[in-house]
Amino acid sequence: MAKKDKKALVQGKDSSSSEIAKKFKQRPLLYIGSVVILVLIIITFIGGDFISGGGFGGQGGDWVFGHYDKIPIEWIPGNTFNIFYDNVKFRYQSQGFDVNNNRWIEYYLFKEAYDSLVIHTAVLQMLKKSKYTVPEKKVDREVAQHPRFLDSNGIFSKTLYRQMPESQRLNIWRQRQEELAKQMFFDDLFAIHVPKSEADFFARMALPMRGFEMVAFNVDDYPESESLAFALENPRLFSSMHVSRITGPSESETRRILASIKNGTVTFEEAARNQQHDQYADRGGNIGVRYFFEFEQEIPNSADREKLYSLRRGELSEVISTVNGWAFYRIEGDIVQADFEDEIIMDRVRSYIGSFERGRMEDWAIEQAREFNTVVNEFGFAEAAYIRNMERQNIEPFPVNYGSVDLFKALAIPGAFGQDVSELARNENFWKTAFSTELNTPCEPVVQGSYVYVFFPVEQIEEDEFSLDSIASNYSDFWLESETWRMIPSYFLKHEKMKDNFEETYSRIFSE
Repeated sequence: MAKKDKKALVQGKDSSSSEIAKKFKQRPLLYIGSVVILVLIIITFIGGDFISGGGFGGQGGDWVFGHYDKIPIEWIPGNTFNIFYDNVKFRYQSQGFDVNNNRWIEYYLFKEAYDSLVIHTAVLQMLKKSKYTVPEKKVDREVAQHPRFLDSNGIFSKTLYRQMPESQRLNIWRQRQEELAKQMFFDDLFAIHVPKSEADFFARMALPMRGFEMVAFNVDDYPESESLAFALENPRLFSSMHVSRITGPSESETRRILASIKNGTVTFEEAARNQQHDQYADRGGNIGVRYFFEFEQEIPNSADREKLYSLRRGELSEVISTVNGWAFYRIEGDIVQADFEDEIIMDRVRSYIGSFERGRMEDWAIEQAREFNTVVNEFGFAEAAYIRNMERQNIEPFPVNYGSVDLFKALAIPGAFGQDVSELARNENFWKTAFSTELNTPCEPVVQGSYVYVFFPVEQIEEDEFSLDSIASNYSDFWLESETWRMIPSYFLKHEKMKDNFEETYSRIFSE
């Protein structure tokens, strides 16, 4: 992959990630614990024992992607990393992904195989330090069932066994030993009994459940009258001036360029065109009309800005520190005062408020919500929504479920999807407000993203034994195990014994 493709690789990850996420949503159970499940696959290969180092390490040191407990997570043709990669690739192909000549998919294949190898290494290290070993007779029985040693009738063949070199037989024996040890580790992990009291405790977190009515005020409905009021309060922000600029590579060099223009050695335009790192070089330094609020973003020092504003047409500024480096300006036109009857100027005002004064827009929406609550307290929620011409939404009962844990019913807002709901589900103020406000009383406005919500609790469910029993059963029979599978990769990949260099190494190797 050429170096110029490195940036494209990062951008391309998003498109492939969305495809993978889509397939995950279609068949989530197929993916749950997929990284860890690879650890349990009994694989056949001619290679070294990972922990003992045979066939893993030595050569190919440039392909070390990290270390777990000082053991290298390294790619060598034919080693465990390679085998995990082949397994992941086969699985993706079987699910309909095009894995050939697709560097975006290639990244995910490599990353998943890497994650699997980290878990593989970590589990074997834990077993090694615990001094657990699988009984030799049990390993022998497993090896006797290896496909390489079975005849056409599926019976162990001494002839086939003896035909294989001893070193290869030893590698297969060690591999079986490792797989049996790991199988024991995970069997023990998931064989832990879940007490009924624990399951019941978690189930009762699903109560109480509350149902709501709701209205939403869009922050972006901020009215023109408010934008104009802000503009009239801050007219200088929207004054403008036409300027040219030259940005130098350093303060001293920029001063030298300015001096050469002043003494006539070179023209401003010529000097500008020689600064190839400046985006306006091809235009002779002409950056066009700049509003004063843009100068505020470009020139941090207010005194420097004021000196610039005091110059007349054709004059040069001194060298100034800007966010883009050291620069100086030439004034191309007089200051133009903002005309707020000009729609183009008002578009700039609205854009400025949206970018730098978002809080004013939120405050306006919050005030609208509070005025709505005043009407609710007098006439009721339905009537207030009618009077204010607001769309009223009904939300089915749900429990306190911070972060939308899938063991419990999740927050669902009609017309709101994806990130909006996800972020609201992680908004502590929402949960506190929604479940502490008395029934049939409007909640205080809740700000989330581009909306200010008013929730009106209309019912509360305190007891639902059938639902509680269902949740407790789900917790014991499925949810706890699936969550454990899901958390295992994160546990090992973020462990203090883990030194992760995957991104750096991958980028270096595949960008060369």
